[in-house]
Amino acid sequence: MLVKDYMTKHPLMVQPTMPIIEAQRFMGENNIRHLPIVGKGKRLLGLATRQTLLVQPATLGSLNVWEITRFLSNLTIGDVMVKAEDVITIEKDATVEEAARIMVENKIGCLPVLEESIVVGIITEIDLLAQLMEMLATRVPGVRVTVRMPDQKGELAKLVSAISAQGWGILACGGSPAPKHPTKWDAVIKIRNVPQEEIVAALEKVEGQEIVDVREV
Repeated sequence: MLVKDYMTKHPLMVQPTMPIIEAQRFMGENNIRHLPIVGKGKRLLGLATRQTLLVQPATLGSLNVWEITRFLSNLTIGDVMVKAEDVITIEKDATVEEAARIMVENKIGCLPVLEESIVVGIITEIDLLAQLMEMLATRVPGVRVTVRMPDQKGELAKLVSAISAQGWGILACGGSPAPKHPTKWDAVIKIRNVPQEEIVAALEKVEGQEIVDVREV
């Protein structure tokens, strides 16, 4: 799962000379929250977001209504964008989990995807959520089970063996450290075309593991 497979290819981009009022309208009409600013050859010059397009009230505090109108009409997106040297970017062959880590650690909502300083795409938190949906087969009906197990070698194999012994297939599988239980691991699996009670009956027999949530989704 690489960035190039989940990014928005050929995203909407504008030049730094676009008036800020026009940029706000452009983003609203296209329902986008992140807008790469590019120069010749689609080389990244900066990034604008809905937040960066907000003019600070202190900037207008001493101006009358005519001066405010003139100030806003002369303001371009290049005046308010985050400069390229301050924009965090990523390469298209990076993994999606690396993209997620960078966004979470830096508390940002997108990463322009560059190839030799040229914008070839953009990946956002929405793209990563879409990837999570696909990983857990959200759109396919089935039984979703969370099984808590010791965080040690062989435990996941025990769970998979119990499922395989019944002749069932695993539609989706994921996992993470158990909340507030540092020595435990929560595996999330999804199985389809099997009644929930049969799944529970089989997985309850796996030694040392506990079903902490089960539901049809």
